[in-house]
Amino acid sequence: MSRDSALPAGKTASSDRALWLWSQILLDSLAWVVAILLAVFLRYEMALSTAKIPGIILLCVLAIAAQVAVGSAFALYKGRYSFGSFHEAKLLVMVTISVSVILTLGLLTFGISLGIARGTGLIAFPFACLFMAAVRYLKRMYVESKAKPGEQAERTLIFGAGFVGNNIVTRMSNDPASPWLPVGLIDDDPAKKHLRIASVPVLGRMEDLPEIVQRTQATVLLVAIADIDSVRMRKISDTIAGLNVRVLVVPPLKDMLTGRQDFSFREVAIEDLIGRQPVDIHVEEIAHYVTGRRVLVTGAGGSIGSELCRQIHAFQPAELIMLDRDETGLQGTQISITGQGLLTGKDTVLADIRDADALEAIFLDRNPEVVFHAAALKHVSLLEQYPEEAWKTNVLGSLNVLRAARAARVETFVNVSTDKAANPTTVLGHSKRVAEKLTAWVAQQTGLKYVSVRFGNVLGSRGSVLPLFSEQIRKGGPVTVTDAAATRFFMTIPEACQLVIQAGAIGTGGEVLILDMGEPVKILDVAERMIAMSGRDVEIVFTGLRPGEKLHEDLIGEGESDSRPLHPKISHASIDGLDPDRMSLADWKSRQHLVSASTGALDTVPLAVAPEDDLESDGRERAS
Repeated sequence: MSRDSALPAGKTASSDRALWLWSQILLDSLAWVVAILLAVFLRYEMALSTAKIPGIILLCVLAIAAQVAVGSAFALYKGRYSFGSFHEAKLLVMVTISVSVILTLGLLTFGISLGIARGTGLIAFPFACLFMAAVRYLKRMYVESKAKPGEQAERTLIFGAGFVGNNIVTRMSNDPASPWLPVGLIDDDPAKKHLRIASVPVLGRMEDLPEIVQRTQATVLLVAIADIDSVRMRKISDTIAGLNVRVLVVPPLKDMLTGRQDFSFREVAIEDLIGRQPVDIHVEEIAHYVTGRRVLVTGAGGSIGSELCRQIHAFQPAELIMLDRDETGLQGTQISITGQGLLTGKDTVLADIRDADALEAIFLDRNPEVVFHAAALKHVSLLEQYPEEAWKTNVLGSLNVLRAARAARVETFVNVSTDKAANPTTVLGHSKRVAEKLTAWVAQQTGLKYVSVRFGNVLGSRGSVLPLFSEQIRKGGPVTVTDAAATRFFMTIPEACQLVIQAGAIGTGGEVLILDMGEPVKILDVAERMIAMSGRDVEIVFTGLRPGEKLHEDLIGEGESDSRPLHPKISHASIDGLDPDRMSLADWKSRQHLVSASTGALDTVPLAVAPEDDLESDGRERAS
């Protein structure tokens, strides 16, 4: 039934198109007739004798025939170019020049017998070209007037009159189904003060937004500046605060150009307001070490691991092996990369890093050449209650992965760590610090590139503060903040993964690579901005710092160097390795009460050394 119904519709569209093309040929022919009459009148000073009428008729016939022939030869009437576009206008000029040349040649040959001056064709050319262009322009104006968004469309201001804003305004203005009606543009460039795009004017600058919103009655502000930095985004947000205007932002320019996602606008997120300008580390220039290699990622179903897999996949490894104990997370990662979640291929491996025998069997069977270790437990409060779980996963699990990698002769190993491993005061920090030391020890034993990467809080990752605040706000509060002065470093998931990939290229065995994350952000500011964006009246409650929690995080620990030999934003710190034979679970458990009582640095609370090591006084750094 659908095929039968589609046929008449197709025929109707084809018939309408053919009708328009024939009508255009007729109008172009009429344009030449009028142009020739005007040319003759002007040439003979408005005096036209009846003796010239046959010659005029023959000249008009020749012009019409030439227009149809040349126009068809140049595909002017085949719909090759958008109607009324500059491309069609250029083609129209070429066709009319060609017809004018034909008329002139005809008059040079037969002009005396026809009684028409030989320059008539040249005089008629500008008139014919003008009339044809005018008809097309009028039709374009008519079509565009019919294509305006409907009455239900929201009145929208567009911030940014550059390339992105220009294209968006034009698209909105010519789409009757658009849910947004552009009523004005905002731009801080004085040169664009009187600019109009698709009849939409530039109304002012950022500081004029309150007055412009009131004048235009706009309910939406679209930020049409691709990859806008957070400082400018905060200024925009603060300027329209309280105006009851919804803010939308365009997707990243890279996504728009590469088609990674549908062209859609999104609500402004807290990441846009508190994020910083990402450090350009040119990962594509140094990620060649994963191209054509067998790469294994542990924790592939997590926030960091899944993005890591997506970025690695773009560099075309010979094989990407995604390992996790979370089958749902694995499926989500596989879907994001392949578009399918069948879990039937060899790219997904279900295994727990606590199982040393299973890991070694997998590594020896799949023989990876590059390993990214992102599997870990990371919730601070939960690990304070269950420190043995941190020992099993973050310490012994990491050791299992390292031993399996060593057995399989893995050439490059990158351990994903955290800023809490710098001068650690929590179970999480201590466990990740031990993982760094174990990685350094294997590097020292093998001479291979086994490195760690340390960074702060990752925006949008599972378990981070942003999802917690969002859920608290959704439930009406209160929003819980530990301390009004507490600060944290933030970075985006893609940026964190870029650093992880780069570490495998520029790191030296045993090093810890640390990204300069700029200025720390106050947690209270994050909470206040998220509440303001929600439009709700939500209370903020201060709960106090949790046991072992720092007021301000460190990126580089005491005694660690801050060398930046290859990139001005990436530090290389060397740490001592830890022989796994010196680790003791009994000592770990016996010293847990010191964790909550201590606010000292790494060596103040040794958690993972054998009791007899406490008596050593040879200056070796103890593991924590």
